[in-house]
Amino acid sequence: MFSRFSRKLGLLALSAGLAITGNAHAEGKLRIAEQFGVVYLLLNVARDQQLIEKHGKQQGVDIKVEWTQLSGGAAVNDALLSGAIDIAGAGVGPLLTLWDRTHGKQNVRGVASLGNFPYYLVSNNPKVKSIADFTEKDRIALPAVGVSVQSRVLQLAAARQWGDKEYNRLDKWTVAVPHPDAAAAIISGGTEITGHFGNPPFQEQELAGNPNARIVLNSYDVLGGPSSSTVLYATEKFRSDNPKTYRAFVDALAEAAAFATANPEAAADIYLRQSKAKTDRALLLRVLKNPQVQFRVAPQNTFALAAFMHRVGAIRNQPKSWQDYFFQDPVTAQGS
Repeated sequence: MFSRFSRKLGLLALSAGLAITGNAHAEGKLRIAEQFGVVYLLLNVARDQQLIEKHGKQQGVDIKVEWTQLSGGAAVNDALLSGAIDIAGAGVGPLLTLWDRTHGKQNVRGVASLGNFPYYLVSNNPKVKSIADFTEKDRIALPAVGVSVQSRVLQLAAARQWGDKEYNRLDKWTVAVPHPDAAAAIISGGTEITGHFGNPPFQEQELAGNPNARIVLNSYDVLGGPSSSTVLYATEKFRSDNPKTYRAFVDALAEAAAFATANPEAAADIYLRQSKAKTDRALLLRVLKNPQVQFRVAPQNTFALAAFMHRVGAIRNQPKSWQDYFFQDPVTAQGS
């Protein structure tokens, strides 16, 4: 089972490497990497409504947008550093990892949030009521071991349960599996995967599809409230070399957020159309209309994770505020 996943991810990484065309290019070309789930809805809306192209014309540039889908923050980070993509879509964890790694060099920083979504750690093991109940017989699927925002939130929860020295206590039982495959494993049961730290709509599908499935952990509880788990980020060079393209992208994202907030039903149809997912529309609408889901491009409540990652040595550079790892921009000025 997992060898197939490894081959799949390897091919994705190889294809990203083959797509390298250099780290710099002229205004008017934009290569975006997204992953799986409705947390990428704003990108779906921007693509469907051609908002990037629209705002590009307002900036006086014709923009050609290329879209790539990868799985896991590690693969996305590799693609950004290799020059295969310009805008990376992943969790706050991968952003902080790459911000730290490129500090004083490529200077990767956040561009915007894709909204606030609660992420659930779901288990189908009747014996697991909290993270303390996982044992060596369990495997917890997440998009990237030790890198993804799900992995980092789980580490923060472990640190609070057992102390900072034990922050990675559960890492040995985590495995990297794409969300669709992990959800299928939780719903069907009978595999070594008994937990999945996912995102919408996969977590809701699991809760609806397996009577034994339950929420073990909610990211909002760990982070202290609504938070931007999934974000977009880029290198300083891309931003400075392509100001019109960058501006068009950010403006398009802000328009997509306003559209999704005002039109959840139309946004749901766009997600189904663009992702080609076989998600039940009624379930999807419940996700989008959940009061805990907020479509906003200004990042919210990200610093707790950043401070934790520095405290346990996961990143060497200490951010003084969220503005250290996000580009300054009017649309994100009210972030945190």
